[in-house]
Amino acid sequence: MLFGNPDPNFIIANLIVLLVAMTLHEFAHNYVGHLMGDPVPKQQGRLTLNPFVHINWLGWLMFAVIGFGILGSAPISPTRMRNPRWGYFYAVAAGPFSNLALAVLFGLIIRILGVETLLALPALVFWILWGMVFWNVLLFVFNLLPFFPLDGWHMLLSILPGDGLQRHQVPVFVQENVRPLSRFLQEPAFQWQRWQQLSYYVFLALIFISIAGSIVRLPFDPLGTLISQPTFSLTSMLIGG
Repeated sequence: MLFGNPDPNFIIANLIVLLVAMTLHEFAHNYVGHLMGDPVPKQQGRLTLNPFVHINWLGWLMFAVIGFGILGSAPISPTRMRNPRWGYFYAVAAGPFSNLALAVLFGLIIRILGVETLLALPALVFWILWGMVFWNVLLFVFNLLPFFPLDGWHMLLSILPGDGLQRHQVPVFVQENVRPLSRFLQEPAFQWQRWQQLSYYVFLALIFISIAGSIVRLPFDPLGTLISQPTFSLTSMLIGG
């Protein structure tokens, strides 16, 4: 991402925006986890907007340079929450949705300022305002992907019921010809958790294809497609482009 625009203002703005966005993301996980009854975020001093508590600095640079990286960590666990299923869902969802809220806020600021005022601002301020929308939307979209260890995988695990259809309710055709689907329908959450490692390998493969594709100019980029189109569409909608 940074290499695509050598303007120092663009680079500095992206680093600032990502610092804010990633700090808010991890704080939201911890704060909502705390509200749901998990005592560990408070015990570890995570209920703060101090970036030094939350940020994985290598991941911060990676996300700025190549568009994805390890953001940080939130020591939340469903086993310590009053409602393990939904408490954990809300705590996990708080991260990406805090980024969406920040993107909406700065999208409104950009709309209020208008195009003429925006273009008259110093370059650094312009890129910070634009980046507050773009990067937060990207973090929102990226983290909703249903691949382990992203937030989307954990959110889906919480949503899926522990007990699905009984075997006799699953169509015979599905039982005989689509056995993975048949097993999944019978125990959705259990099966989804069993596929955790497979999901992780698929995610790594998509990252590898994306990086390799940019080097050898492959005509397809499945991970980029999953992320870029929703990101640019939502960004354009928020800023009125």
